[in-house]
Amino acid sequence: MASTSDIKNGLCIKYSNDIYKIIEFLHVKPGKGPAFVRTKLKSVTTGKVVDNTFSAGHKIEDVRVETHKFQFLYPEGDTYHFMNIVDYDQITLEKNTLDNPGLLKEGEVVTVIINSEDQMPLSVEMPPSVILEVTATEPGVKGNTATNATKPATVETGAQIMVPLFINEGDKIKVETDKGTYKERIKE
Repeated sequence: MASTSDIKNGLCIKYSNDIYKIIEFLHVKPGKGPAFVRTKLKSVTTGKVVDNTFSAGHKIEDVRVETHKFQFLYPEGDTYHFMNIVDYDQITLEKNTLDNPGLLKEGEVVTVIINSEDQMPLSVEMPPSVILEVTATEPGVKGNTATNATKPATVETGAQIMVPLFINEGDKIKVETDKGTYKERIKE
């Protein structure tokens, strides 16, 4: 049993007859009244995100988890196939357990969180950023250079990302996986 002081991003808890992963939290100590913790919880079974407020000191039931490195092999409809990089066991996961499946390319190594009690995979954590090649984008128009001007670009995984005007087809870009946003161009 844990309490609200143990809350951190990535912690898996049992709440409302389901297992949720904490994706955001904020400890609040108002001038009047008791302290509380505002959280954003993501269901590991349905992918649904809910907001919840716990009062300070509230007991929460945490779920013991293990993390393993898996390599992404290929997608097949709404299922994604992964291979454990240590013992080569393969697992399939539903698309809703992935935080940002559009940025996942074949061969990418991810961290899979597994419930220690029943060995069921709970969620997949992507690396902080991925390097993807731009496969389609309109050329930037000269003179169209307002501050932070962006245009849509399609990357090799099929995802749409807003990029600066100087990015062209064939460029490799670094993308932040948590927000799905452009970070920088990669020079070779």
